[in-house]
Amino acid sequence: MSFRSMLPTAGLLCLFNAAFLHLGGTATAADPMPAFPFFVFDNGVSGVQDPPRVLQELGYDGIGVRGLDIGGLVQSYQQAGIKVFSTYVGCRLDQTPAYDPKFADQIARLKGTDVILWLTVTGGKQGQEDAKAASVVREIAGMAADADLRVALYPHTGFYIATTADALRVAELVDRPNVGVSINLCHELMTDQGPQLDATIRQSLPQLMLVSINGADDKRPGHGWDRLIQPLGRGDYDVCGFLKKLQAAGYRGPVGLQCYGVKGDPLENLRQSIEAWREYQGRLGARAE
Repeated sequence: MSFRSMLPTAGLLCLFNAAFLHLGGTATAADPMPAFPFFVFDNGVSGVQDPPRVLQELGYDGIGVRGLDIGGLVQSYQQAGIKVFSTYVGCRLDQTPAYDPKFADQIARLKGTDVILWLTVTGGKQGQEDAKAASVVREIAGMAADADLRVALYPHTGFYIATTADALRVAELVDRPNVGVSINLCHELMTDQGPQLDATIRQSLPQLMLVSINGADDKRPGHGWDRLIQPLGRGDYDVCGFLKKLQAAGYRGPVGLQCYGVKGDPLENLRQSIEAWREYQGRLGARAE
């Protein structure tokens, strides 16, 4: 019997609400709808001078970084009032060991930071090595639990975990309370999962730790990343409508801005995206935190 199946419904709701509070939101229906905590991927600040100061001045809540040797980085952003919400790390099913041997020491040093390990899973035969994937993720989750940290599976086009549906399947096998999933809008669109997003939100909600968005066009034949990853506010895909569905479902966790491959001046892109974000929050009736 799995950990989740042993939880009574009331207990699960209590844990879910507690998770919202931990992530900076609230599940109290009587209150005005809170704004989602909003952070930017570090690929959005490449070339920007003094990113902590710039993000603080523009009004971003945080950043998502890469790697595990990030203690100094976390401190520098904290000093500017910017939270490091996540760090992008990976494991491979087709190599031994499946992850960097330094993980144990590096994860231990992140204790107290509340940084979510945003974990990609690559290698292996697609959909045929779930037991192995779950075993590897379970090992990493054990290290994270010892440091009071969480692990969110990161769906990425072409990887073993390519979609949120893949992440949910593996997370169920991992069966650890500190392991959850994420929805990466651009990767769901690229893998033609856009029409299933309503169901994806509903199915992933109890385990949903992180969401990433960006401006995008609706997926059409021949569309590449240049059409599926744009500054927020550009493209014809209804990103605000997607946020509204998350809001209505009860998600209150962090939302990150994916900026991979976005052309143009990064500072101007950050400005345009935060302006679009504020417009979305106004349309959603969200209050500033």
